[in-house]
Amino acid sequence: MHITTITDAAEWPAWAERWNALLAHSHLQSPFLTYEFQQAWWQHRGGGEWPDAQLYLVLALDDDEQLLGIAPLFSASEDGERLLLPIGSHEIADFLDLIVRPGDHAAFTAALLEHLNGPDAPDFERLDFYNLLDESASLAQLESAAGKAGWDLDKQVLQPSPFIDIPATFGDYLERLDSGDARELRRKMRRAARYAVPVSMELVESDHPEFEQALGDFFGLMTQEADKASFLSTGMRDQMLAIARAAAAGGWLQLAFLKVGHERIAAYLNFDYGNRIWAYNSGFANQYADLSPGWLLMAELIDWCIENGRSAFDFMRGDEEYKYRFGGVNRFVLKASLSPA
Repeated sequence: MHITTITDAAEWPAWAERWNALLAHSHLQSPFLTYEFQQAWWQHRGGGEWPDAQLYLVLALDDDEQLLGIAPLFSASEDGERLLLPIGSHEIADFLDLIVRPGDHAAFTAALLEHLNGPDAPDFERLDFYNLLDESASLAQLESAAGKAGWDLDKQVLQPSPFIDIPATFGDYLERLDSGDARELRRKMRRAARYAVPVSMELVESDHPEFEQALGDFFGLMTQEADKASFLSTGMRDQMLAIARAAAAGGWLQLAFLKVGHERIAAYLNFDYGNRIWAYNSGFANQYADLSPGWLLMAELIDWCIENGRSAFDFMRGDEEYKYRFGGVNRFVLKASLSPA
């Protein structure tokens, strides 16, 4: 195993096919680690979050130049320190990790730290590996490699990240919920069924002639919430659009709307990747709040997962109450901070 690096973004596309092929066999798969997402993030640096970012992709190859491992990193300044961070840090990509097959994990992690401790690595004070899932094998591998290399490692729990295992039927799903939440969901669904105008879910595919209009409708709904309107600066909107289009190009975008008649009143921009749905962002029309469009669209999406054989619905980072009312079970994301001796 030997290490090569990419610091010029123009060289990156040549690795796209091998990148995603390795991810398909990696110890942990996530849409945030795909070539498409990583490239989209890099084009906008998290919506302008890292203006001085310098690309630093670390690739491990075997003697036949086959790709064995990827550490998608960049260097940047934060609070007066020069850091190495995973691409996607830390607001835009919920789950980040090393890309490596389980059998190569230990050797790659050791080789990565050896390289970063050597003369060819960029100057940095700390590697802050954000948004590692607590179930990731990389945590143990980084801890082991750091101990052997004499590096300091500190772990910090950042946020819960609830998810739902999808059952066989919607009735089974309702039985899992708190009895009060199940009754409330049934009540809202009955009310929608009796609504004066038909209420339905619409999935807009990337080849739909109104795809770009649908993306605009999504952002319009998203900005009806004050916090999200503030978050969605011009730079962040460009970033989110790039991510949506990258997911569409990769074939794993799910753009879902709740409609009253022909009017779109709620939306989820999700990723349909790895046999699970990853709920990335949402928006709802304030004038239809009495209809509880968020509850209705979530119920429709869970039912869609059941009907289409998805294994899980991932709420991703954050401890918002609705995630638990819909049956979310916690796991956590962490930051592993590694400092060379």
